[in-house]
Amino acid sequence: MAMSIAKGKASGAQQKERGNQLFAQRKYEQALACYTEAISLNPRQAAYLTNRALCHLKLGAWSQVVEDCRSAISLEQGLTKAHFFLGQALIELESYEEAVVQLTRAHELSREQGKNFGDDITSAVRLAKKKRWGALEEKRLTEQNELQQFLTRLITDHRDRQLEVTGTNAQAVEKEHSERLKQVEQLFQQADETTRKREVPEYLCGKISYELMSDPCITPSGITYDRKDIEEHLQRVGHFDPVTRKKLLQEELVPNLVMKEVVDAFVAENGWVEDY
Repeated sequence: MAMSIAKGKASGAQQKERGNQLFAQRKYEQALACYTEAISLNPRQAAYLTNRALCHLKLGAWSQVVEDCRSAISLEQGLTKAHFFLGQALIELESYEEAVVQLTRAHELSREQGKNFGDDITSAVRLAKKKRWGALEEKRLTEQNELQQFLTRLITDHRDRQLEVTGTNAQAVEKEHSERLKQVEQLFQQADETTRKREVPEYLCGKISYELMSDPCITPSGITYDRKDIEEHLQRVGHFDPVTRKKLLQEELVPNLVMKEVVDAFVAENGWVEDY
Protein backbone atom coordinates (compact mmCIF):
# COMPACT_ATOMS: atom_id res chain seq x y z
CA MET A 1 0.00 0.00 0.00
CA ALA A 2 2.78 2.42 1.02
CA MET A 3 4.67 1.53 -2.15
CA SER A 4 1.57 2.25 -4.24
CA ILE A 5 1.15 5.70 -2.61
CA ALA A 6 4.82 6.49 -3.16
CA LYS A 7 4.53 5.46 -6.80
CA GLY A 8 1.47 7.66 -7.22
CA LYS A 9 3.33 10.64 -5.77
CA ALA A 10 6.29 10.04 -8.06
CA SER A 11 4.05 9.69 -11.11
CA GLY A 12 2.15 12.79 -10.07
CA ALA A 13 5.37 14.77 -9.81
CA GLN A 14 6.39 13.57 -13.27
CA GLN A 15 3.06 14.66 -14.74
CA LYS A 16 3.39 18.02 -13.01
CA GLU A 17 6.89 18.50 -14.45
CA ARG A 18 5.63 17.60 -17.91
CA GLY A 19 2.77 20.05 -17.43
CA ASN A 20 5.25 22.77 -16.48
CA GLN A 21 7.21 22.19 -19.67
CA LEU A 22 4.07 22.39 -21.80
CA PHE A 23 2.89 25.49 -19.95
CA ALA A 24 6.21 27.20 -20.67
CA GLN A 25 5.53 26.47 -24.36
CA ARG A 26 2.06 28.04 -23.97
CA LYS A 27 0.39 24.73 -24.71
CA TYR A 28 -2.16 25.33 -21.99
CA GLU A 29 -4.69 22.64 -22.87
CA GLN A 30 -2.01 19.95 -22.98
CA ALA A 31 -0.48 21.22 -19.75
CA LEU A 32 -3.95 21.17 -18.18
CA ALA A 33 -4.31 17.50 -19.10
CA CYS A 34 -1.00 16.69 -17.41
CA TYR A 35 -1.98 18.53 -14.24
CA THR A 36 -5.34 16.74 -14.23
CA GLU A 37 -3.52 13.41 -14.40
CA ALA A 38 -1.20 14.53 -11.58
CA ILE A 39 -4.22 15.42 -9.45
CA SER A 40 -5.83 12.04 -10.08
CA LEU A 41 -2.61 10.36 -8.92
CA ASN A 42 -2.15 12.60 -5.88
CA PRO A 43 -5.34 14.58 -5.09
CA ARG A 44 -3.95 15.97 -1.82
CA GLN A 45 -1.23 18.00 -3.56
CA ALA A 46 -2.52 21.60 -3.58
CA ALA A 47 0.19 22.82 -5.95
CA TYR A 48 -1.19 20.62 -8.74
CA LEU A 49 -4.55 22.33 -8.34
CA THR A 50 -3.07 25.83 -8.52
CA ASN A 51 -1.09 24.85 -11.61
CA ARG A 52 -4.26 23.63 -13.30
CA ALA A 53 -6.08 26.76 -12.13
CA LEU A 54 -3.48 28.86 -13.91
CA CYS A 55 -4.11 26.94 -17.12
CA HIS A 56 -7.84 27.58 -16.73
CA LEU A 57 -7.00 31.25 -16.12
CA LYS A 58 -5.03 31.43 -19.36
CA LEU A 59 -7.91 29.74 -21.21
CA GLY A 60 -10.56 32.03 -19.69
CA ALA A 61 -12.36 29.22 -17.87
CA TRP A 62 -13.20 31.36 -14.84
CA SER A 63 -15.53 28.96 -13.02
CA GLN A 64 -12.95 26.17 -13.23
CA VAL A 65 -10.32 28.53 -11.82
CA VAL A 66 -12.60 29.23 -8.86
CA GLU A 67 -13.25 25.53 -8.29
CA ASP A 68 -9.58 24.52 -8.38
CA CYS A 69 -8.45 27.42 -6.21
CA ARG A 70 -11.08 26.77 -3.56
CA SER A 71 -10.03 23.11 -3.49
CA ALA A 72 -6.37 24.11 -3.16
CA ILE A 73 -7.12 26.54 -0.33
CA SER A 74 -9.11 23.86 1.49
CA LEU A 75 -5.93 21.76 1.45
CA GLU A 76 -3.49 24.56 2.20
CA GLN A 77 -4.82 27.95 3.30
CA GLY A 78 -1.53 29.80 2.97
CA LEU A 79 -1.24 29.40 -0.81
CA THR A 80 -0.62 32.88 -2.17
CA LYS A 81 -1.12 31.80 -5.78
CA ALA A 82 -4.46 30.15 -5.03
CA HIS A 83 -5.86 33.35 -3.52
CA PHE A 84 -4.32 35.41 -6.34
CA PHE A 85 -5.74 33.28 -9.17
CA LEU A 86 -9.09 33.03 -7.39
CA GLY A 87 -9.29 36.80 -7.05
CA GLN A 88 -8.54 37.31 -10.74
CA ALA A 89 -11.24 34.84 -11.78
CA LEU A 90 -13.77 36.46 -9.44
CA ILE A 91 -13.12 39.82 -11.11
CA GLU A 92 -14.01 38.28 -14.46
CA LEU A 93 -17.14 36.76 -12.89
CA GLU A 94 -18.03 40.23 -11.53
CA SER A 95 -17.90 39.03 -7.92
CA TYR A 96 -15.93 42.11 -6.96
CA GLU A 97 -16.51 42.04 -3.20
CA GLU A 98 -14.99 38.59 -2.75
CA ALA A 99 -12.32 39.36 -5.35
CA VAL A 100 -11.07 42.20 -3.14
CA VAL A 101 -11.03 39.87 -0.12
CA GLN A 102 -9.09 37.13 -1.93
CA LEU A 103 -6.59 39.45 -3.58
CA THR A 104 -5.98 41.34 -0.35
CA ARG A 105 -5.30 37.99 1.32
CA ALA A 106 -2.88 37.10 -1.48
CA HIS A 107 -1.07 40.37 -0.90
CA GLU A 108 -0.87 39.78 2.85
CA LEU A 109 0.50 36.26 2.32
CA SER A 110 3.08 37.44 -0.18
CA ARG A 111 4.35 39.96 2.36
CA GLU A 112 4.35 37.47 5.22
CA GLN A 113 6.17 34.86 3.14
CA GLY A 114 8.60 37.31 1.57
CA LYS A 115 7.51 36.44 -1.97
CA ASN A 116 7.97 39.04 -4.67
CA PHE A 117 5.11 39.31 -7.16
CA GLY A 118 6.19 42.78 -8.23
CA ASP A 119 3.13 44.93 -8.81
CA ASP A 120 0.98 42.04 -10.10
CA ILE A 121 -1.08 41.49 -6.95
CA THR A 122 -1.34 45.16 -6.03
CA SER A 123 -2.50 45.97 -9.56
CA ALA A 124 -5.13 43.23 -9.31
CA VAL A 125 -6.36 44.61 -5.97
CA ARG A 126 -6.63 48.09 -7.44
CA LEU A 127 -8.55 46.71 -10.41
CA ALA A 128 -10.93 44.76 -8.16
CA LYS A 129 -11.58 47.81 -5.99
CA LYS A 130 -12.05 49.96 -9.06
CA LYS A 131 -14.52 47.46 -10.52
CA ARG A 132 -16.35 47.17 -7.19
CA TRP A 133 -16.65 50.94 -6.91
CA GLY A 134 -17.76 51.15 -10.54
CA ALA A 135 -20.51 48.59 -9.93
CA LEU A 136 -21.72 50.54 -6.90
CA GLU A 137 -21.66 53.75 -8.93
CA GLU A 138 -23.67 52.18 -11.73
CA LYS A 139 -26.23 51.04 -9.18
CA ARG A 140 -26.35 54.49 -7.60
CA LEU A 141 -26.83 56.24 -10.94
CA THR A 142 -29.51 53.76 -11.98
CA GLU A 143 -31.42 54.28 -8.74
CA GLN A 144 -31.05 58.04 -9.10
CA ASN A 145 -32.47 57.97 -12.63
CA GLU A 146 -35.34 55.73 -11.53
CA LEU A 147 -36.16 58.13 -8.70
CA GLN A 148 -36.19 61.09 -11.07
CA GLN A 149 -38.50 59.24 -13.46
CA PHE A 150 -40.79 58.28 -10.56
CA LEU A 151 -41.08 61.89 -9.38
CA THR A 152 -41.73 63.03 -12.93
CA ARG A 153 -44.58 60.52 -13.25
CA LEU A 154 -46.08 61.65 -9.94
CA ILE A 155 -46.04 65.28 -11.05
CA THR A 156 -47.55 64.43 -14.43
CA ASP A 157 -50.28 62.25 -12.84
CA HIS A 158 -51.10 65.13 -10.49
CA ARG A 159 -51.48 67.47 -13.47
CA ASP A 160 -53.73 65.00 -15.31
CA ARG A 161 -56.01 64.65 -12.30
CA GLN A 162 -56.30 68.44 -11.95
CA LEU A 163 -57.20 68.84 -15.64
CA GLU A 164 -60.06 66.36 -15.20
CA VAL A 165 -61.72 68.64 -12.65
CA THR A 166 -64.45 70.82 -14.17
CA GLY A 167 -63.63 74.51 -14.25
CA THR A 168 -59.89 74.06 -13.80
CA ASN A 169 -57.65 76.76 -15.25
CA ALA A 170 -55.70 74.57 -17.68
CA GLN A 171 -53.08 77.21 -18.36
CA ALA A 172 -52.30 77.60 -14.66
CA VAL A 173 -52.13 73.83 -14.19
CA GLU A 174 -49.72 73.45 -17.11
CA LYS A 175 -47.56 76.27 -15.77
CA GLU A 176 -47.41 74.66 -12.32
CA HIS A 177 -46.57 71.31 -13.94
CA SER A 178 -43.71 72.81 -15.93
CA GLU A 179 -42.31 74.59 -12.88
CA ARG A 180 -42.37 71.43 -10.77
CA LEU A 181 -40.66 69.39 -13.50
CA LYS A 182 -38.02 72.08 -13.75
CA GLN A 183 -37.48 71.98 -9.97
CA VAL A 184 -36.99 68.22 -10.05
CA GLU A 185 -34.52 68.48 -12.91
CA GLN A 186 -32.56 71.21 -11.12
CA LEU A 187 -32.56 69.14 -7.93
CA PHE A 188 -30.90 66.20 -9.68
CA GLN A 189 -28.41 68.39 -11.54
CA GLN A 190 -27.60 70.73 -8.68
CA ALA A 191 -24.53 68.89 -7.47
CA ASP A 192 -22.14 67.71 -10.16
CA GLU A 193 -20.97 64.82 -8.00
CA THR A 194 -24.44 63.25 -8.08
CA THR A 195 -24.67 63.27 -11.87
CA ARG A 196 -21.26 61.95 -12.86
CA LYS A 197 -19.39 58.78 -12.18
CA ARG A 198 -17.08 59.19 -9.19
CA GLU A 199 -13.62 57.71 -9.08
CA VAL A 200 -10.39 58.14 -7.13
CA PRO A 201 -7.36 58.27 -9.48
CA GLU A 202 -4.96 55.37 -8.95
CA TYR A 203 -1.98 57.69 -8.48
CA LEU A 204 -3.64 59.05 -5.31
CA CYS A 205 -3.93 55.58 -3.75
CA GLY A 206 -1.27 53.89 -1.63
CA LYS A 207 0.52 50.89 -3.12
CA ILE A 208 0.02 48.84 0.05
CA SER A 209 -3.49 49.66 1.28
CA TYR A 210 -4.87 50.75 -2.13
CA GLU A 211 -6.78 53.46 -0.27
CA LEU A 212 -6.58 57.22 -0.80
CA MET A 213 -3.34 58.38 0.82
CA SER A 214 -3.51 60.72 3.80
CA ASP A 215 0.21 61.18 4.53
CA PRO A 216 2.20 60.37 1.37
CA CYS A 217 5.94 59.87 1.68
CA ILE A 218 8.54 58.94 -0.90
CA THR A 219 11.40 56.42 -0.76
CA PRO A 220 14.91 56.79 -2.23
CA SER A 221 13.67 54.59 -5.10
CA GLY A 222 11.04 57.18 -5.97
CA ILE A 223 8.05 55.12 -4.84
CA THR A 224 5.31 56.95 -2.90
CA TYR A 225 3.47 55.20 -0.06
CA ASP A 226 1.05 56.24 2.64
CA ARG A 227 3.29 56.67 5.68
CA LYS A 228 1.32 54.48 8.08
CA ASP A 229 1.35 51.60 5.61
CA ILE A 230 5.04 51.69 4.74
CA GLU A 231 6.07 52.12 8.38
CA GLU A 232 3.95 49.10 9.36
CA HIS A 233 5.56 47.13 6.53
CA LEU A 234 9.06 48.05 7.72
CA GLN A 235 8.25 47.05 11.29
CA ARG A 236 6.34 43.83 10.63
CA VAL A 237 7.74 42.46 7.37
CA GLY A 238 11.25 43.78 6.88
CA HIS A 239 13.46 46.73 6.02
CA PHE A 240 12.97 46.76 2.28
CA ASP A 241 10.86 48.56 -0.31
CA PRO A 242 7.78 46.37 -1.07
CA VAL A 243 7.90 47.23 -4.78
CA THR A 244 11.62 47.45 -5.62
CA ARG A 245 12.73 45.04 -2.82
CA LYS A 246 15.70 47.36 -2.15
CA LYS A 247 16.88 47.97 1.42
CA LEU A 248 14.84 50.70 3.10
CA LEU A 249 14.98 52.28 6.57
CA GLN A 250 12.25 54.35 8.20
CA GLU A 251 14.48 57.42 8.47
CA GLU A 252 14.87 57.40 4.68
CA LEU A 253 11.18 58.18 4.17
CA VAL A 254 10.63 61.76 3.03
CA PRO A 255 7.25 63.56 3.03
CA ASN A 256 5.91 63.91 -0.51
CA LEU A 257 4.58 67.44 -0.12
CA VAL A 258 3.52 67.81 -3.74
CA MET A 259 1.41 64.65 -3.58
CA LYS A 260 -0.02 65.78 -0.24
CA GLU A 261 -1.24 69.01 -1.84
CA VAL A 262 -2.80 67.08 -4.71
CA VAL A 263 -4.58 64.68 -2.32
CA ASP A 264 -5.86 67.51 -0.10
CA ALA A 265 -7.17 69.40 -3.13
CA PHE A 266 -8.94 66.29 -4.41
CA VAL A 267 -10.58 65.65 -1.02
CA ALA A 268 -11.68 69.29 -0.76
CA GLU A 269 -13.37 69.10 -4.17
CA ASN A 270 -14.92 65.66 -3.68
CA GLY A 271 -16.78 65.23 -0.39
CA TRP A 272 -18.00 61.77 -1.39
CA VAL A 273 -14.44 60.44 -1.09
CA GLU A 274 -15.07 59.82 2.60
CA ASP A 275 -17.09 56.77 1.55
CA TYR A 276 -14.67 55.49 -1.10
